[in-house]
Amino acid sequence: MSDSETPLITADLVDTGLDAADRDEAMRRLGELLYVTGRVTDLEGFLSDVREREERMPTGMPGHVGLPHARSAHVTVPSLAVGVCADGVDFAGPDGPARLIFLIAAPASGGEEHMRIIAGLARMLKHADVRATLLAAPDARAIADSVAGELVMS
Repeated sequence: MSDSETPLITADLVDTGLDAADRDEAMRRLGELLYVTGRVTDLEGFLSDVREREERMPTGMPGHVGLPHARSAHVTVPSLAVGVCADGVDFAGPDGPARLIFLIAAPASGGEEHMRIIAGLARMLKHADVRATLLAAPDARAIADSVAGELVMS
């Protein structure tokens, strides 16, 4: 399957019961989903790239959303892992802990694609009804389908 045929998100990249003490643990758990599906070749290297990016500027967004991301040599195809965390994780968001966490992984050479994914998610997640739908989704497939259906990367 080529990059253009690989979906950005699938049900196996969604953790509906993410339980993490802090943002590093949340990013690790989501990174592990990317690693076991072959989208990340070196988990520690990728997580190092994500932490470096997060340290420059935390990625908490309004609406209790965390949007950690990185371009990395350890990413094989643009991918998105999603975690729903009932207790929330501190991503330094303006309204408190993130209950929805979107880990964006892009190949090192994928600057334009990386920015399109971030912009598409930001447009999608500014809508409270979209966030509520994701939080109320019955399972990982519903979340993956909802995100794929809502995400417009023009």
